[in-house]
Amino acid sequence: MTEPTPRAGRGGTIALLLASSTGGVGQHVRSLAAGLTSAGIAVLVCGPAATEEQFNFTGVGARFRAVEIPASPTPADLRAVTAFRGALAAEPVAVVHAHGLRAGLVAVVARPAAPLVVTWHNAVLSGGLRGSASRLVERVVARGAQVTLGASADLVARATALGAPDARFAPVAAPPLPDPHRRREAVRAEFGVGDDQPLILSVGRLHPQKRYDLLVDAAARWRTRDPLPAVVIAGSGPAYLQLAARISAARAPVTLLGHRTDVADLLAGADIAVVTSDWEARQLFAQEALRVGVPLVATAVGGLPELVDDAAILVPPGDVDAVDTAVGGLLGDPARRAELGQRARAQASTWPTEAETCAQLAALYAELSPDVAGPTPPDAGAPSTGQR
Repeated sequence: MTEPTPRAGRGGTIALLLASSTGGVGQHVRSLAAGLTSAGIAVLVCGPAATEEQFNFTGVGARFRAVEIPASPTPADLRAVTAFRGALAAEPVAVVHAHGLRAGLVAVVARPAAPLVVTWHNAVLSGGLRGSASRLVERVVARGAQVTLGASADLVARATALGAPDARFAPVAAPPLPDPHRRREAVRAEFGVGDDQPLILSVGRLHPQKRYDLLVDAAARWRTRDPLPAVVIAGSGPAYLQLAARISAARAPVTLLGHRTDVADLLAGADIAVVTSDWEARQLFAQEALRVGVPLVATAVGGLPELVDDAAILVPPGDVDAVDTAVGGLLGDPARRAELGQRARAQASTWPTEAETCAQLAALYAELSPDVAGPTPPDAGAPSTGQR
């Protein structure tokens, strides 16, 4: 693919750096690249080649340089630092913006001449040696960036506590979903769900952090309900085999759909959306569910309470009884589901759009570097690709 020619006359380049991503971080970087380039700002995206294949940053006007940042710290980080330094040396760079702690560490070690911004998208949940190493990375990145942005208020507080000189809240907007391609009846027919049978949906990476084991265990209790609810989980990831075994052992009415790009269709067919994670900032699926008015049950973790306010039912993390009670209550109360759907749309209308998110960041870049004009970009993005 031929890369776009750098744009002249609008100041230096904005360099966006990310590590391996198959979901929200890659979506956000693509949205930001689209908004900035449409406003006449040159953008260079650096990250693993697989991210370009998945998110097509060059397709929205950015240029791309491969910088292979593995998912976990390894000696390969030194090669990533060298590659990133080479990318920055090739042209005038006004601001470096790294996304996530892994990319943030590479950027801090590379010591760019331009101001460094790092967005924290996730919390450190690991224990043991890996958790200790990750917490050390947190401290290094917090102190090494001129500005730290947190996707949720708890991340801002964490960065501040670790010594970040300037930490700010910067919500990440979910890209808009396309209109559904199929009617509700067709979506439900795919899963053999009748008109009177509830369809419960969750979407996300199959990773221990998402705690889909709780949803499976709760669903096993619903086998005695009439009509029998059907639960579908869309996503792929390392926990697939464990979840499949758990579903089989519990005889739970749960289907693992694998990776799907038709989330808009799935939501059109769903009666209830569920998020059971141990932690989230502003989870894409939670935003998507509320936007279209699907009643949501979610864990009260991270940035989810501030995201949904009273427009969803919040339950404690790790509590299968609470998930069972909350979903069971909605299954038996169509009026409550309708009320939550109305609240959901109203709450979603208060969130910043992709364009507003991009404008906030463009203003920050202009604040940090006089070489960057501070435009208000137009609509920043294409519809979501469905990646999580």
